[in-house]
Amino acid sequence: MPRGLLITLEGLDGSGKTTQMRRLAAWLKRRFPDEPVVTRQPGGTETGDRIRALVLDSRQTGLAPMTEMALMFADRAQAIAEVIQPALDQGRIVICDRFTDSTEAYQGGGRQLGSQVVLELHRLVCNNLQPDLTLLLLPSLEISLERARRRNQRAAEQKEPDESRFEAEQDAFYQRVWEKYHEIARREPARIVLIAGDLSIDEVHEQIVEAVAERLIRLAAIPVE
Repeated sequence: MPRGLLITLEGLDGSGKTTQMRRLAAWLKRRFPDEPVVTRQPGGTETGDRIRALVLDSRQTGLAPMTEMALMFADRAQAIAEVIQPALDQGRIVICDRFTDSTEAYQGGGRQLGSQVVLELHRLVCNNLQPDLTLLLLPSLEISLERARRRNQRAAEQKEPDESRFEAEQDAFYQRVWEKYHEIARREPARIVLIAGDLSIDEVHEQIVEAVAERLIRLAAIPVE
């Protein structure tokens, strides 16, 4: 059985990843007999959901950057073992909201831990599993932050789980994250498709479909309309 396909979506909070994941999953569902496996990091497993609640809760203060990064990798290792690798072994398509690029951007860039430690941990902890395709959504920094903070305000008003810990960071933190994402995209152009600018939802979806279709055709996975 041929190995499945791992597609990851990356970007700042407020970049529109959740909406685009739903649309991409629906597009793939119309073309494959098996629905794509949709997951997220942190989260997606029982262990991961507990880690997510810890690292995203704004009441969690004093978490050392190295601790934060180690928790992200613990979550990722569990997700690979429990969800991602089994689905790939079954020939399924996996769509994952965030992967190691997020850790390199947020902890390596934002927390200033650097890329080397992130990439080495990925090699050791994740057996260096690489996405087949990464869709990096990077609207302007200002638009992303505005959307993310507005979303968190709505969540607080509706008494949804508190996941606003990172959004409380200063703009300088997010500038470093944004710049690190661009650095990663320049380093790995064969894997990463950068979708930049303040585009409409439909315009972003069109670029995503084009990138995914091109990769599927290259792999001879399906005939794409």
